[in-house]
Amino acid sequence: MFARTIRPAVTLLLVMTALVGIAYPLVITGIAKVAFPRQAAGSLVMKDDKLIGSTLIGQTFSDPKYFWGRPSATAPQPYNGVASSGSNLGPLNPALIDAVKSNAKALHDADPDNTQPIPVDLVTASASGLDPEISPAGARYQAGRVARTRGIAPAQVEALIAAHVQGRLLGFIGEPRINVLELNLALDELH
Repeated sequence: MFARTIRPAVTLLLVMTALVGIAYPLVITGIAKVAFPRQAAGSLVMKDDKLIGSTLIGQTFSDPKYFWGRPSATAPQPYNGVASSGSNLGPLNPALIDAVKSNAKALHDADPDNTQPIPVDLVTASASGLDPEISPAGARYQAGRVARTRGIAPAQVEALIAAHVQGRLLGFIGEPRINVLELNLALDELH
């Protein structure tokens, strides 16, 4: 009786493991590679045959001549894909308040004459801690600093920002956003 019960269970386990654990992922990966080849390969960005990043994962930009992305909540290094997770800190948590104050101070120190309110996405991490995008308001907040440190007209930087705004998905999902890596690469080409 025990063998009659165990044998079908083990057989079902092996069949389902083969189907759901091997066949299904291979089929979905194959479809993704055909339908979305760039995204399936990680949306990698190359410059002069050198890998410089991905449009799907944020990067640390700290030089004032570049736009800065959202803070990362990953450890031990920022934008660590292996450690992707939110900080899970509530709005009254002293650690979150300290992090927001520290991020706001870094932005203020980099551009002390900027009196605009700081957009929240520049001082708080995203849920994954890997967000590669900022809001158009976040980019506009930094435009003066970027233009000044690069010695270019603010209107050029504003035009570059406007050209890189991605609208809502399907016209109604999410918020308008700007990929920081793509914006900084376009900025390097400009000047």
